[in-house]
Amino acid sequence: MPADRTRPTLVYDGDCGFCRRSVDLLRRWDREHRIAVVPFQDQASVAAFGIPLPALAAAMHLVLPPPDGRVLAGADAAPEILRLLPGKRWLARGFRIPGVMPLARRVYAWIARRRRCLVRGYRVD
Repeated sequence: MPADRTRPTLVYDGDCGFCRRSVDLLRRWDREHRIAVVPFQDQASVAAFGIPLPALAAAMHLVLPPPDGRVLAGADAAPEILRLLPGKRWLARGFRIPGVMPLARRVYAWIARRRRCLVRGYRVD
């Protein structure tokens, strides 16, 4: 099934338990279904975005619909996701505090490198 290009789409690792739980939380918060979610393993759906597979495997990606069309990856996607969620926009403001975004990027990178260890009890290098 082709990707939904009419609304923001979050591409995530569908094989990662931590990622799936995070997407479950996003779905609960997204009462108005503003954000489409698709695992990067669904190659037919994500092909239209033109994002290389290694990049998709390394971090979540939020693809904004035209005319914006921006692609935000990893921690850079978090504030935009929060802005899109009903009742969560106020949380996005925290990312504008000096130093928060660099810290968020480091924390995201740490989790991304260890997510299999954190979720499944072993580390895959």
